[in-house]
Amino acid sequence: MPINKTGAKKDGLQQYRVRLNYTDSLGKPRQIERTAYGLAEANALEQQLIAEYKEKRTASARLTVRELFEEYAVYHAHETRKTSHDNAMKILQLRVLPTMADYRLDKLTQPVLAKWKNGLASNRLAVSTKQNAYKVFVAMLNYAVKMEYLQKNPLSALGNFKAPEEIEKPADTLRYYTAEEFCKYIAAARARAVTLIDWGYYVFFCIAFYTGARKGEINALKWTDIDGNILHIRRSIAQKLKGGDVETPPKNKSSYRDLQIPAPLMNILSEHKQRQKEAAKNFSEDYRICGGEQPLRDTSIENHNKAFAKAAGLPHIRIHDFRHTHASLLVNEGINIQEIARRLGHSDVQMTWNTYSHLYPREEERAVEILNRIVPD
Repeated sequence: MPINKTGAKKDGLQQYRVRLNYTDSLGKPRQIERTAYGLAEANALEQQLIAEYKEKRTASARLTVRELFEEYAVYHAHETRKTSHDNAMKILQLRVLPTMADYRLDKLTQPVLAKWKNGLASNRLAVSTKQNAYKVFVAMLNYAVKMEYLQKNPLSALGNFKAPEEIEKPADTLRYYTAEEFCKYIAAARARAVTLIDWGYYVFFCIAFYTGARKGEINALKWTDIDGNILHIRRSIAQKLKGGDVETPPKNKSSYRDLQIPAPLMNILSEHKQRQKEAAKNFSEDYRICGGEQPLRDTSIENHNKAFAKAAGLPHIRIHDFRHTHASLLVNEGINIQEIARRLGHSDVQMTWNTYSHLYPREEERAVEILNRIVPD
């Protein structure tokens, strides 16, 4: 810490500039600068700055993981969608706090964190579950670094969980229905439709197939979201056991999208709107397309999904797999990956490519055929 004379004096005492140099949590050089008159006062100021800096570091390091979690939860709630926030907090409470809550931040060494990681690895959990736990823990510790509670993130160096090769899920094991299978599925759904709510489930899966929209996005759709033959996706719905339904923005910026409605789906929607008008005394354009006054319940959607598959003699696939069904159909028809990413509302085309590239036909033979035509003189 340098102490340098300046050109100023006061009451006959020389002015000194006292500077404390340090490196912040991002590795950038920083400094604190003060002035004092007289060498004795400058030396005392130097010791004061050092003590204050150490006290700040020490106080921050004495935070426990639980205290960090409580602070991070407030910060995270303002930075992410409610569903993402709730999921992250639930993972931290379930996978991190039970064993790490009372550790002070200055005690989070790599051996300590490796022990946490090994403990989680020994549990009979899906690899994706362990990976998600690592991601949210790393994110919380990154926040601690950002706030200068930690010099660096000790968990990052350990890396995320990896699936053993012998149990790693191959990329080509996506579950989806072919167009022919979907026709059987939706015919079974139509055959079971008696009440207005029955028709709501039928329409739900038609929208899922023809648009590739997410479950929450479909549940949030209102008749006001249809403009001519364009479907505007502008919101989602998260259903909770406590606190009721929460309407949220879509998952990311790219999830705000406008989709042209195919003619078959347009007919299905027109028929269903007429049903709602005839059955509901207080019908309005603000009705949910599938549920009417209230969204369909997630558990009921899945129960109907299983029943429709069974009635059609088809294997059961998840509701999310209808997005794969939509995408795989377009892939097999040669639609480019960028348009598929747009329709699905993916924030990154690479994500779409990583998921569906194996479905595209191999182009090796066609490439060689083209090159074979080029014969030099």
